[in-house]
Amino acid sequence: MSEQRDVERLTPASAPKEESAEVICSDTILKGNQEVLIQHGETTYRLRITQNGKLILCK
Repeated sequence: MSEQRDVERLTPASAPKEESAEVICSDTILKGNQEVLIQHGETTYRLRITQNGKLILCK
């Protein structure tokens, strides 16, 4: 039951307007790949899907 409340709390419609951010599906970013490199300034980050299906961002 608490999992359902967590999902509801994280939906964009329920987020306060001053704290809301654009929601982008991970499929849009990963485009079918297991990982993608993200350049932010002069630093490159690696966003990947773990074996458990979670996302991890590493420097």
